[in-house]
Formats: sequence, structure tokens, C-alpha cells
Amino acid sequence: MKTWITDIMEQFGYAGIFLMLALENIFPPIPSEVILPFGGFMTTTSGLTIPGVLIASTAGSLLGAVILYWIGRLLDVSRMERIVDRYGKWIRINKSDIRKADAWFDKYGYWTVLFCRMVPLVRSLISIPAGMSGMKFGLFMLFTAIGTLGWNTLLILLGAALGESWEDIGGYIDTYSSVVYVLLAGGILVLGLLYLRKRRTAGKARS
Repeated sequence: MKTWITDIMEQFGYAGIFLMLALENIFPPIPSEVILPFGGFMTTTSGLTIPGVLIASTAGSLLGAVILYWIGRLLDVSRMERIVDRYGKWIRINKSDIRKADAWFDKYGYWTVLFCRMVPLVRSLISIPAGMSGMKFGLFMLFTAIGTLGWNTLLILLGAALGESWEDIGGYIDTYSSVVYVLLAGGILVLGLLYLRKRRTAGKARS
């Protein structure tokens, strides 16, 4: 896959970078840690410039995010509730769980989008719950653009600085990703334990 990505970028320049980043957002297995550093490296060996690569990559990322956002809008809360009505007993989810998740995203969704745009894999998928929650499109685009610019700028500059060693960035990203995933898993575990504790306390109070 890496060879295919770099070949397209070398052949089509800015247009190739735009296309790869749009696809990376829709199909997360396409790695931004290859596209962006290689784009930075290309600024040292071709006529591409860092501002040009940054604009093309960010525009591609935003296009992919918008597509997933509108997919999320099609899978809105009411539709999810109908799915839960049919299959909830199998997946152990009820309508109140859907409403609570939607309310949480309404309250913290903007900052979640901003943070997750800088987390590999999650950075693409976060656009779907943003759409499902009905997040205002303008604010979604603002926070997505801010997070995307930060991520893209970092990897492009690193690629340009490392030159022919740009592939080394993949190893650093893997380490970064592992740390972030552990922290996210720990946070989810703590929230789950707090939720169970709250339910048990409420149950004892009723009895």
C-alpha cells in the first residue's frame, strides 16, 4: 500500500496528496503517517512547497470528514433508536443509552472532535458520531480544521526535516498511538466503573 500511495503522490503532486488524504479519512487503513511525512519529504526533492502540501492535505482531510459527517447525519439518533428496538436485547443497549451518549456528545462533542483529529484511526471515525449527534456543521468544520491543521503541519514538517529518513516517523507514530490508545482504554474503564458504581448506589437507595 505504501508504494501505491507514494507513486500516486509523485505522479499527481498536490492533487494526489488531496486525494490520498480524502481517502485516508474515509478508509482509515490508509495511513496519514505515510502520506503526510512523504509529502513533506517531496518538498525537498520537487517543486512542491510546504504551504502547498499543507493546503492540499488539509482540504482533502476536510472533504473526507464532511462525507463521514453526513453519513452520521443519515444515521441519526432516531434511526439508532429503531435499530436498538430491534436488536438492543442482543447487543445489551437500550434507548436511554443512546440518548445519554447523544447528550454527552452534545456537551463535549466539539472538544472531542478537536482532540480526536490528532489520534490515528479515531481521527477519521469521530466524524460519524459528530454527524449523528446533530453537531452544528459550522462548528464541526471549525474544530475539525483546527485539529487537522495541527496534525498535518506536524507530520509535514517532520517529513521535510528528516528528508530521506521520513519513514522513521512511522515508528514514532506507532509509539504515540499505543500510548494514546492505552490512555483512552483506561479512561473508558474508569468511566465504566464509575457508571456501575453509580447504578449500584442508586439501586441500594431504592431498596
